[in-house]
Amino acid sequence: MEGTDAAITVEEIQEVISGFIQTRLQAKLDKLKDDQHDEHERLLAAHEPPIWLADAARRVLQIQQVTHAIKYIHPDARGTNLFSSGNPQASDKYVGTHVLGDLLLPDVVGNAAALDVYKFLRLEAGGRTLLSLALASHPALRNALSPDAGQADEWIQAFASLVEAKGKPASHTLAKQLYWPMGEGQYHLLAPLFPSSLVSTVWRTLREHRFSDEAKAARDARRDKVFSPRGYYEYPNVVVQKFGGTKPQNISQLNSERYGENHLLPSLPPTWTSAEVRPPLFTESVFVRGFASRRSVGEAMNDLRSYLQRVEGINNKPLRDGRARRVQVVFDELLQYAGELWSLEPGWSAGPDCRLNEDEQCWLDPDRALMDEEFAGRCRQIDWHDNVCRRFANWFNARLSRGERGLPVGENEALEWRRLVDRELALLQKELRYD
Repeated sequence: MEGTDAAITVEEIQEVISGFIQTRLQAKLDKLKDDQHDEHERLLAAHEPPIWLADAARRVLQIQQVTHAIKYIHPDARGTNLFSSGNPQASDKYVGTHVLGDLLLPDVVGNAAALDVYKFLRLEAGGRTLLSLALASHPALRNALSPDAGQADEWIQAFASLVEAKGKPASHTLAKQLYWPMGEGQYHLLAPLFPSSLVSTVWRTLREHRFSDEAKAARDARRDKVFSPRGYYEYPNVVVQKFGGTKPQNISQLNSERYGENHLLPSLPPTWTSAEVRPPLFTESVFVRGFASRRSVGEAMNDLRSYLQRVEGINNKPLRDGRARRVQVVFDELLQYAGELWSLEPGWSAGPDCRLNEDEQCWLDPDRALMDEEFAGRCRQIDWHDNVCRRFANWFNARLSRGERGLPVGENEALEWRRLVDRELALLQKELRYD
């Protein structure tokens, strides 16, 4: 937030200006050799505040503050650049410069040799930039620039022109152009411009997500399989587009700060190849082979077992919530597995290679009942729902208790698992057509 006018003094502005000019002078003096006396005197004279400010006011006309630049389209394009905070009527459903709000960072285009003037105008005094003071024709800035009010006003007007478009709106033969039909033989000429301010915000965000110390620490934690208090982002298939070659400053100031980089994210829907769904053949139960042998199921059970071992002897709400979340993961895997088998061609359980018990056939091949009345009748006669729950509870307890560090589970635990899976399967049973 910018400071109040009362906080800005002439002395503070003059101190900021003097410090900036002296820093630039010293950097140039440090490069001189001992025998370059004439150049030394020339630099001292050129960096007297009135001389340097007059030169800056002249050179500022060579640059422009923008948000959308044309040189990104082609480095030799000479059309109009624009400064726009975006369309305020655009909703959050659309990504554009309008979403930046207070985070909008202006860019500067024009003669790269005059970019030091932009850095000068970005200096702050009393919480406000010199550019904002120039745009407001602030009296403190006028008095700080020169005792000659006319001279000061001339410089202020020149500095304030930084935000103004140069010349009339114009496109260029090297710029992208789109003739948009308006009817009756009329057209609008649209000239898309590169949203440099928006691109810089995205660039900074991606670099933070990819290369910050926090992101690196989170990735190392994942690699080492240890806890991390924060996650991290991945951006697959990113292409880096370069502007300006070895001289990115010739395109714009922000392009130079981005090292000429622009990240191109894939604008395509995600694609993946799902593993082939295979029916559980040559087994009497999916709790022996099929569901029980899935890698994700094994990981979920190992996580639950490790958690229960860590909190053994403790009984409070956070513990119960942690246990419930891990148990739910296993149930979700069970329901996911059933859903995958439901996508198979109905009747697969009637094949000679299927040796599943009848309870699990009724559960995992429900649409077979639509074409096999005998099968449908058997499913209606047996309590397959209760039997599946019992088998799952027995399998669940066996997986938790096996091994050297297995947990002692018994009838009470089995009843709890059975109650929970019974609740889940009862919800799914409503989806079965023969229910």
